[in-house]
Amino acid sequence: MKDTIARYKFRGDYILAKVFSPYISKKLQTLQFDFLVPVPLSPKRLYERGFNQSSALIREAGYTPSELLLRSHSEKQSKKSRKERIQLMQVFELCPDSVVEGKNILLFDDIYTTGSTLYHAAVVLKSAGAKSVCSFTLARG
Repeated sequence: MKDTIARYKFRGDYILAKVFSPYISKKLQTLQFDFLVPVPLSPKRLYERGFNQSSALIREAGYTPSELLLRSHSEKQSKKSRKERIQLMQVFELCPDSVVEGKNILLFDDIYTTGSTLYHAAVVLKSAGAKSVCSFTLARG
């Protein structure tokens, strides 16, 4: 799975999103949420990759991603140690005009390593009044 996600995420093998889509779609049908929010990439990382891997997985599963968060640029998480990932500073903010108060949010990411990324994204959403924030990830690393 590690090699497959690396191929998809870092080498741009977008077709792999289609491979995962039936599994993701089936699982999402069992969950209740108001917004399905992909973990955002920084503008620099989005430019380098050409696509947000989490947004692509959501779309290929037949859902519409709710782009409610922005991410400032930071060093690649894949290049950091476990300790450095856990000590991640807040890199997310709510997009202007996004209203999440009272909403159930499902954060979506491709891989869960330490939980730090999802934690920081959830803090922003909860601080903005989200009723609940849960997460869905394709794999655990």
